[in-house]
Amino acid sequence: MAKVQEIRRSQRAEGPAAILAIGTATPANVVYQADYADNYFRMTKSDHLTELKEKFKRMCDKSMIRKRYMHLTEEMLRENPNMCAYMEPSLDERQEIVVVEVPKLGKEAAAKAIKEWGQPKSKITHLIFCTTTSVDMPGADYQITKLLGLRPSVNRYMMYQQGCFAAGTVLRLAKDLAENNRCARVLVVCSEITALTFRGPSESHLDNLVGQALFADGAGAVIVGADPDLETERPLFELVSASQTILPDSEGAIHGDLREAGLIIHVLKDVPELISKNIENSLVDAFAPLGIDDWNSIFWIAHPGGPAILDQIEAKLGLEKEKMAAGAQRVRQHGQRLRSVHSGRNAAQVGGGGEGHHRRRLQLGRPLWLRPWTHRRDRRLAQQANQLLITTTDRRILYVCFPYALSNNNIDDVICVLITSQYWDKND
Repeated sequence: MAKVQEIRRSQRAEGPAAILAIGTATPANVVYQADYADNYFRMTKSDHLTELKEKFKRMCDKSMIRKRYMHLTEEMLRENPNMCAYMEPSLDERQEIVVVEVPKLGKEAAAKAIKEWGQPKSKITHLIFCTTTSVDMPGADYQITKLLGLRPSVNRYMMYQQGCFAAGTVLRLAKDLAENNRCARVLVVCSEITALTFRGPSESHLDNLVGQALFADGAGAVIVGADPDLETERPLFELVSASQTILPDSEGAIHGDLREAGLIIHVLKDVPELISKNIENSLVDAFAPLGIDDWNSIFWIAHPGGPAILDQIEAKLGLEKEKMAAGAQRVRQHGQRLRSVHSGRNAAQVGGGGEGHHRRRLQLGRPLWLRPWTHRRDRRLAQQANQLLITTTDRRILYVCFPYALSNNNIDDVICVLITSQYWDKND
């Protein structure tokens, strides 16, 4: 038995999992929210539904979104008219798009992460691919392995239909893989194309319009590993913990039905209240071991889900107004996505600034949407943090909260907690 234990110890990493690189990607097609209601009703030939169109305009105006990125174009919709109806058979047409484009977009994000990591692709030992908007066999994990030219023997994990808590789930899995397999380097990819969920309006299903007003396309990728080689790798953050719980009385609050008409998402109007009244229990579970119980003392990066959710969390916990600013800024620039690895910011956009104040150090109480920094290392860290929507405090602890998600028609409260890397130079 002692020998078995020695073997197991030798197979495990010594330190915690760390994020070693980040990459993001969005489609080239930009959709501006101010014009979207008119365009949406025109493309779906629904201009005659004047009252519904006005209601949708109000939804778009209140969404906080300025622009989104979508693979679907008006030309594609003209070629596939059934996708513009609410409930016409169109799964084949949708699948033909997403089974190709989901891994392709994921490949773009992954290639950026690998380039930043700076190591040979042959060192990637595990691959986790997650999507809610594509189902095929072999899956997108197999396709991206070919697209990237990864080793045929890479250990692959394919996760479908995780919804908004996908990133919390895949980071949890990546952490376990990295810490229990010495020298493991885990490539994690989330990719979504809303061609599976796009559909025309329905006067009897107003919750469909909520999704049409919010959802967008994008991909995010990270490389996770423990015990980094500091001669060749530049670890950014350590993964301390990730957890989830099913909220009481939430069955049926959010669910998606995969039908001949595509993926049909339903959202009840009481979702913001369900989330806000239960979020504190998960916060206590996550932060009590760290001795933290002041929710205004931490940075908040909330998976938005719409302004009502942010507003009710803020009110329930008595948060200062600026605490939700980073999540709100991200959704303004990119819309809502079905998973939580937000491909929110590229280097140029982050360098262009945003909300917040100039800071040489990453300090307590300010979201990381900063104006250009002169210190190269700080600027790079800000870019990385914004890409994953992560920020830090002067306690050198990173907190990422994904306040809600979907699991078997129930709402999951997903909290992912991270701590800043021990590898940062004190003078940096």
